[in-house]
Amino acid sequence: MPPRAVERTLLAVAVYVALLLMIFVRLDAFSPPPAVAHFGGVPEVSRGDLMRQVLYLGIAAMTGLVALQRYGLQMARAVPPSIALLLIWCLASALWAPQPGVVIRRAVLEIIIVVSLLLSVQTLGAHRAFQVWRVLLGLILLVNIASIPLVANARHGGDEIDTALIGNWRGLYGHKNIAGSVSAMTVIVYLFARIGRHNWIGIGVAAAAFGFLLMTHSKSSLGFLLIALMAGLAYRLSWRDGLSRAMLVTAVALLLVLLGGAALLSSDSLMRLLSDPAEFTGRSAIWAAELAYIADHPLFGHGFGTFADSGSLSPLNGYVSGWVNQVSHGHNGYLQVLVTIGGIGFILAMTGLVITPLRRFWALDQDGDGFKAMLFALFTFQILHNVMESDFLEGDGVTWSSLVLVIGALNNLHRERSLTSR
Repeated sequence: MPPRAVERTLLAVAVYVALLLMIFVRLDAFSPPPAVAHFGGVPEVSRGDLMRQVLYLGIAAMTGLVALQRYGLQMARAVPPSIALLLIWCLASALWAPQPGVVIRRAVLEIIIVVSLLLSVQTLGAHRAFQVWRVLLGLILLVNIASIPLVANARHGGDEIDTALIGNWRGLYGHKNIAGSVSAMTVIVYLFARIGRHNWIGIGVAAAAFGFLLMTHSKSSLGFLLIALMAGLAYRLSWRDGLSRAMLVTAVALLLVLLGGAALLSSDSLMRLLSDPAEFTGRSAIWAAELAYIADHPLFGHGFGTFADSGSLSPLNGYVSGWVNQVSHGHNGYLQVLVTIGGIGFILAMTGLVITPLRRFWALDQDGDGFKAMLFALFTFQILHNVMESDFLEGDGVTWSSLVLVIGALNNLHRERSLTSR
């Protein structure tokens, strides 16, 4: 490789690492907000932090410069059209939002982060980008484990509003649910790697990450991780040929029909469960308020990024009372998208974040190296995680940013396959 090309590659890696550090380590590591909202909602006090915004802007400029040198104007292909439309709609919601300035500021930051991640994956290539990310996740795990006996803030302290949090491990993150999500994704990327003979190094790191996940007591991440691992394994075994794929899809469809039938037979019990505000650690009360708001505002929503910490009343004000008014996110990514950018935005989001990636996954895994199986396991975890937490379009949230990396990798693999098939 010519020296100039090597320099460009090293610069691309350095800028990408800086971007990942901003997202997965942040400027406030081991410094959780003084008041952590109930049930995992960390107040987004850094949303307006000037240093954070300047750093993201600088990283985005460098990322764009590297991509422009390599691809010219063709670098725009790194952003799938469905994602571009979604980001435009988020910005456009400022036209009807009660706080247009908040929407514009947060939508622009969202665009900067998403485009930077997608350009980075396109510039480095999917495999190289995930290799760098995997190394960073391994280092974060090492820091998290080492911090438990050394740093007081690495565990939830005795001053938490929710006493159930006390003692739970969180490492360098503000909440155990965030640490749990990162640990779960670390398990996935290392289990599907090939590091050492028979991947013994990857299995060892995955085991350590699983142990840390257990100590966070993040039940959502633990449960969804097990499902994601089974999905990734099934993908790897069944996506080698059309017959195996068809058999698996048929089996999954039958399972879903059986589960749907069981749900109908138990509908009364399920309704009582969902209507009890105390169930799902209080999430039922939040979901009920969100559904009531959506029924009154079905198309446009309240405005992107205005669910909480916007300097004004939450869109749920008037639909809830008591502690529910204090939550900083909706504990369901699908409902929160409907609340903030409405039914139109929801359709755009599901098209770009779920349907289009599933279309990319449908193609047979001709490489057979386990990379697409890892992507599918990550995708499954991220999509399921949004049932209990709000990750979609969450700025530089770790689970959301990881989903963007998966989408970028699928887009990159699709483009490479299209070029080689010509």
